[in-house]
Parts: sequence; structure tokens; C-alpha cells
Amino acid sequence: MRALRWGIQGLAVVAGAVIVIGAGAVLCLRASLPMLDGEVAAAGLSAPVTVVRDSAGVPTVTAANRADAAYALGVVHAQDRFFQMDLSRRLAAGELAELFGAVAVGMDRVHRPHRFRARAIAALAVMPAADRAVLDRYVAGVNDGLARLTVRPFEYGVLATAPRPWRAEDSLLVGRAMYFNLQGEFQRKLAREWIRIHATPEQLAFLLPDATAYDAPLDAPSIDGGTAPIPAVAPDWVIAAAALPDQGGQTLALEGAGAADAIVVGSNNWAVAGTRTESGAAIISNDMHLGLQLPNTWYRAVMIFADGQGRPWRLAGVTLPGMPALVAGSNGHVAWGFTNSYGDYLDLVELVHDQADPSRFHLADGRLSAIRTTSERIAVKGGPDIILPVGETELGPVWRVGDKDYAMHWMAHDPGAISLSLMAMETAPTLQAFLAAANRAAIPAQNVVAGDADGHIGWTIAGPLPDRMWNARDGFPYLSTEAGRGFIGRRDPDRTPRVVDPPGGQLWTANARQLAGPDYALIGDGGPDLGARASQIRNDLAALGKARESDVYGIGLDDRALFMESWRHRALAVLTDQAVDGHPQRAEFRRLLRDGWDGRASVDSVGYRLAEGYLMALYHEVFGGLDATLTAYIGQRTAFMRGATGRWAQVLGRLEDERPAGWLPRGKADWQALDLAAVDRVIADLAATGQPMATASWGQANRVRIGHPFAKVFPFLAPLLSAPEDRQSGDSNMPKVAAPSFGQSERMTVAPGHEEQGLFTMPGGQSGHPASPFFLAGQADWVAGRPDAFLPGPEAHRLTLRPETGGATAQDAR
Repeated sequence: MRALRWGIQGLAVVAGAVIVIGAGAVLCLRASLPMLDGEVAAAGLSAPVTVVRDSAGVPTVTAANRADAAYALGVVHAQDRFFQMDLSRRLAAGELAELFGAVAVGMDRVHRPHRFRARAIAALAVMPAADRAVLDRYVAGVNDGLARLTVRPFEYGVLATAPRPWRAEDSLLVGRAMYFNLQGEFQRKLAREWIRIHATPEQLAFLLPDATAYDAPLDAPSIDGGTAPIPAVAPDWVIAAAALPDQGGQTLALEGAGAADAIVVGSNNWAVAGTRTESGAAIISNDMHLGLQLPNTWYRAVMIFADGQGRPWRLAGVTLPGMPALVAGSNGHVAWGFTNSYGDYLDLVELVHDQADPSRFHLADGRLSAIRTTSERIAVKGGPDIILPVGETELGPVWRVGDKDYAMHWMAHDPGAISLSLMAMETAPTLQAFLAAANRAAIPAQNVVAGDADGHIGWTIAGPLPDRMWNARDGFPYLSTEAGRGFIGRRDPDRTPRVVDPPGGQLWTANARQLAGPDYALIGDGGPDLGARASQIRNDLAALGKARESDVYGIGLDDRALFMESWRHRALAVLTDQAVDGHPQRAEFRRLLRDGWDGRASVDSVGYRLAEGYLMALYHEVFGGLDATLTAYIGQRTAFMRGATGRWAQVLGRLEDERPAGWLPRGKADWQALDLAAVDRVIADLAATGQPMATASWGQANRVRIGHPFAKVFPFLAPLLSAPEDRQSGDSNMPKVAAPSFGQSERMTVAPGHEEQGLFTMPGGQSGHPASPFFLAGQADWVAGRPDAFLPGPEAHRLTLRPETGGATAQDAR
């Protein structure tokens, strides 16, 4: 009995300790929440600043000038998103191991050779004084906002470390981190090079088309291209490559962690001219697609201030935590949005080493150039520092792949790759002024679609384009001794392609090839998407009458499966009576493909899931072996569908339709046998999930999987740090691109001068703090496609920042 009594008492003590620890954790969580109300003194302000938040936590900053607005934005960024900012700067600089330990060393080894921190510091030295003044005030706001938290952000408590103060170069690192996200696919060039070496010119022309029947360029109805004849004989590696073994359901694109996110590409923007809108102003819509996590990439904000001439401005839209600029939105005169341009902004130059001295290499002009080796010190939490030798050349850092050394010549290494020149777009009063500012912006080169209050619309590339030599050939590595190759710096911004006020009164981009004409060579082929999405958006726009914001917004929710319809028909053609005779599962597959199809990638559609599974399985049967070969060659996961070309579906579709015997993989008697193997693979993968085929809807596979980075590192925290795994409609090759951890990072539709009628949604919420009411404040609306207002709602909180008595005042920087 005594033992029992002591046991009960011991359990009581343990339970009490757990309660105390839990209560302490809750108190610490709450203590790290931001200040929402009250009044605080702040050094350096020229006048009081108010930060008014609505019930979703969206701030409206009202300040006397741009510098004061930047300070207040820094405060709210730091208090809501500092850990996110910290990860971004560390990702770009290759400094994650200092925070996470040995587990992050691999990523630091990949990113550190770019020496982005040193490049950011150098860029600060030449930053215009007005921009530097705004940046310095933003940095002061970040550090003051962080310091005013009662307890450091909760992530640092979990990691048992202290946050490092923000520095001016850190903001430029946040911008450079986006280069990795948007342009850093050097493996694509390596994959294309492997295919080029192992294929005839005729095979290469078919496998790597420069256009497709789906393309919807802005300057022509279509593009001639992508119709090279299929050679009679395939490369040996197609014939010999066996499909990869079954992987427990991962053939279905949305089965298995991250399977879909590796192959989906997306971002859309479009514009309707004032001649076609009820208000007479242009309407701009944008949904930038990115990998999704909590908190979201973007942070909503409104900034109200006067410029140096006393003109009032209201900037509304999304910002990037870590930078003081408005990224996309409206300034009341012009509205704009971005999509990734997939141009050719990176060269891989194979170094031809000098036989007498391998530390030097030959150039086309006959010179010998040196490889300078520097040492980068990677700090590792809980372990010894790592010294990483980095080869540096006049063409860029050196990467070894197999037995070859490549210099990576990338626009991201340009001294002007990132700056605050994006802010010149914020206060552009007309479309023409905006486009000129966009062409000079220092950001990863993006499609930008913009429109003004007078109804004008335009497209161009925002950010630097490389000035390529006349006879440059896009898409493949080249030897350092080859003359007339590569690029020689930044192209004159005034020579950037533009399309302004097209006759049809509409513009669109969707990561596909933008132009049919010769100006496309100025952008280059960086692996654009298939074009099916762009075509669907173009046709949706053409079908609009006199448009309102709700009409234009609705295009982003279009989940009609126009692209997948052709693959459904192909699958049905395979499933003949003879093919299903004696195969009840094939018969069920055919029935569901016929009867379970509603023409959309809807959550309840079984037919869509089967059609999509068939396409993925067929790809797997034909090119799965190539994927394995490319992955081994490059040293990281690579797929022909993204690593070598975004136009793989046209290649596969032509093979299916023309059925050349010389392209059948070994072991397949004919194309019918290959197609049935793909059907059987889908059936087997579904069986492995334990779910009956009749209930295997698209929404069951396409569930939201969005969480804080800690949700994977610390699984016991996942319920607290993750969004609900809601079913969602949408897929690739349609306007509503959606995958479990990839999709529309915001949906925005607005007419400049009519922001009150604008619409907006984004996943997650404003705050990165799980104890904040703003953590998931917009998630349910985003999943359901319900638009919120573009501008913040009624005041729920008010914080006043007043100048410190006797403190220095900031000069009006803009």
C-alpha cells in the first residue's frame, strides 16, 4: 500500500511539474506576442506614426514620410515575422548551420560559395543616399521591434539561442534569397547537356522543343515550333531505361511527401484595360505561386505618407518581411503584380584548365585566367566550424560536377542584382513611368503586368536581363574557350521588351513563353512552363464582358481540366473491351474515368485523380529511368519534366499519339502494353493506400500540407504549427494551380484608384506566432476561394509611435 501511495504521489508530482512547465511555456508564448495597442517612444522619428490593425492583423501605417513609414514597417515585420526574416538572410548567406547545427551544413555548403553576404555588403557601399536612409530606418525599426518583445520569438526559445540583430546587408540578403527560389536551377542546364551529349540533333530537337501547341504569346496568336519530326529511333537510354520501381504510391503526383511540389510550377497575372471595365480603370490580378509554409511568404500592409514634394501616397498590397518596399499591389495610380519569367539568366561555363597549371583556365580571347581559392568559415551550432574552400573566377564561383569544373555566371552575382530600386515603382504616377522603373529594378527578373487609373495596361520584364552576345545559344553549358558565347553584363534597361495597350485590351502571363517574335531572344529559354495555363487564362479573359473586380478575380479559381481532358481520352482509348476483359480493376478504372469526371480538378472528382495518375504513371514508364540517371549525374533530385524542359507533356503526348515503335522502352511489346502498364501502376498505387478506387477523389490526394518549419523538425509541435489538412481543388496546367505545399501565395485583384472594391486572400495569416489570433486568420477563406477586401477592415488595434523627446529626427528620405 505504501508503494502504491508513493507511486500515486510521484505521479501527482510529475503531473504538477508538467502543468507548471506547460503553464510556463504558454506564458512565454504569450510574452513573445507583438504589441498591438498603446503608445511608445521611438528614436529618429520626425513625427508620430500610427499603426492601425484590423481584426486580421493587417497594419495600416500612417507616417509623415517614407523613412518614418519604413521604420514602422520594420517594427511590425520584426514583431510578427522575425524568425522568417532570419531564415531568409541565413539561407541566402549559407549560415543556417549556425542556428540549426550539423543538419543544415549541406545546404550551407550549396549556398555559401555564392558569397552573397560579401556581395550585399559591397552593394551597400554604392547604394544611393536616399535609399540607404530608408533602409537604415527600416533596420532601426526591426531591431527596436525585436527589442520591445517581452520575450524573444518562441523559435529561439526552442532552439535555446538568441536572435542576432538585423543589419542593413541582411535586407539585401532577403532579396537575394529570392534568386535561389526563382532562378537557381543550374541543374536544368546540366540535364540538358547530358541529353545533348547522348542524343542526335534530330532526337534533341524533338525532346527539347522551344515552343508548344499550348503557348499563348502576347505578341501573336501562337508560336511556330515544337513540331520537329519524331526520329525513327530513340536514344539508347530511352530504349534501355527501365522504369523506376514502385515507390508506395508516389507515382501518383500527389501521393507521398513532396511528390507533386517537385513538378508543379505556377504564378499567374493578368490585366484588363479600362476600355473593358465598368470603372474605366485597368484591373490587375495576380496570384504568385510559391512553396507554401507558415507563415506565408508575403506580409500584407498599407503605408500612407507624403513624399519630398508633399504629395500624398497610399501603398497597399504585399511586402516581403526583411525588406522595406511594397512588392505588389497598388499606389492609387498604378497597380501591378509579378510572375516568374523563366528566362535564361545563368550560364554554366566548363573550364578548360591549363595543363601546366590547373589553377588557371583558358578563355576565348587567348588569355589564361586564375581560379582564386578563398576559405569560407561555416559556423556550426554544437560542433566545430567547417572551413569550406571556394573557387572564384572572373566568371563566377566554381562547381565540380563529375570530373568537370564549371563557373556559374549568374545575374544574381551582379553587384546590382538586389537593391531598393524596387521602391521607385512604388510612387510611379503613370504606367509609362512604372514600366521604366520596373526595367531598372534590381530584383530577380520577373514578368510584371501593370495598369493605371486611366485604363492603360502593359507588360515587361522587371529586373536585370543579361546582355548576351549575338550568337549565344541558350540553354546549354559551353566551354570557356568558345568565342561569342554567354553574356557580358546587364542589358540596357531601355532595350527591355514591352507590350503596351494591346488591341485586345488584355494581358496575361503564366510562367510560359511570353513572346513569339525575335524579342524573346532577349529573355531566353530558362525552362518556361507548358503554356496550357496561359492559354486558359487568355481565353477566360477574352470571354469577359464589361468586367468588374469579381469577374477578373474569378479567373484565378478556374479549375477546369481542359489540359487533362486529352489525357483522359487517351486513357479511355487504352481501356478497350478486350483490355478490361478478365481485369475487374481495369473495368472499374474505366467506369470511374467515364462517370467520375466532372471536367474539373474538383475535390470530389475520382475521374480527375485517375486521369492525372495515368499521365504521371505513363511519364514514369517512359522517362523514369532517365530521371534516375540525371539525378545520379547531377547529384540532386532532378526530373526531365522540370530539370530539362517544362514542355515534357507535349513530348509525351506526341509519342502517345504517333506511337513510334522505335521509342518503346525495352520489355514493352507495343504501346498498348505500355499504356496498360501505366493504368495498372495507378491501380497498384491506389491499392497500396488502402483506399477503394471508387472513393479515391482528387481532394483526398490534394490535401493542404502547410506548416511552420518546426512542424517537421519537431513533430510533437505539428498540431500547433500546421494548417488543417483541408481538401483543395486545382492542379497544374490550369489557372488554379494547387498542390499540397505549393500554390497561390496570394490572390489579389485591384483597380488603381478603386482599391475599396479590390479583393484579396492569402494562406495562413499575418503572424508567424501560433499563439496569435492572426496566425491562421486567412486560411479558411483561402482554401474556400472566398475573397476578402483588398484594403484592411475596421480598426481593431492602434499603436502610436511618437518621437523620443530630444531624439534625432530622420531626414525626409523620399
